[in-house]
Amino acid sequence: MELEKITEYELGKPRRWYRDACGTALAMEIVGERWSLLIIRELLLGPRRFSEIRGALPGISANVLTQRLEGLEKVGMLRRRGLPSHPGVQVYGLTRWGYESEDAIFALSRWVAGSPLHDVTLPLSNTAMMLSLRTMMDRTAAAPLEGWDLGFRVGGEPFRATVVDAALEIRRAEPEGAEVIFEGDTAGLKPVFYGPEPLSATIPAGLVRVTGDVDRAQRFVDCFRLPAFEND
Repeated sequence: MELEKITEYELGKPRRWYRDACGTALAMEIVGERWSLLIIRELLLGPRRFSEIRGALPGISANVLTQRLEGLEKVGMLRRRGLPSHPGVQVYGLTRWGYESEDAIFALSRWVAGSPLHDVTLPLSNTAMMLSLRTMMDRTAAAPLEGWDLGFRVGGEPFRATVVDAALEIRRAEPEGAEVIFEGDTAGLKPVFYGPEPLSATIPAGLVRVTGDVDRAQRFVDCFRLPAFEND
């Protein structure tokens, strides 16, 4: 049967189970298995340990995660390496080609955000929350914020972001010293950035803690909104 054993690899290449020369078919052969794109998503902000990836994807088993990581490594999407500061500890990081998948992943995220099936109440990893800000920021609204230095502590995990060319550049770094710092878990931050209420309502409600100029924080929050579903 043509669809059997689709996870097998030969000479580091996936089986050609679509038998289609289109680039879309090849992309699906490389990242189309369940969990693969989400694993890549979790690595877009830098290398992660096995336990960190699994912790961010609570529905995946250790066995499946191992299989997907091995498969993505064989096709050149990621590499496994040791940490010089922690002998014996390995991390998984995207290759340069792996990082080039970012635009495709973000395009998919922007597209599907307008679907009536998009359930924003479902859980979201800390990395996914931060990447959603990079994906969904209105670049026209963000243009006047050029150079703004922003800090985040999402679910206890630190991030730093800078507005550059009306886009949000994000890295894993301590937020202290940023002009504005947002703190909260993903369940609280989602309605802050994508809900209708202003910070004057969401801060007292305990959804977010803001350090710094609240007016500047509100200007940043105003750069985000989910698209309305349209079906002509």
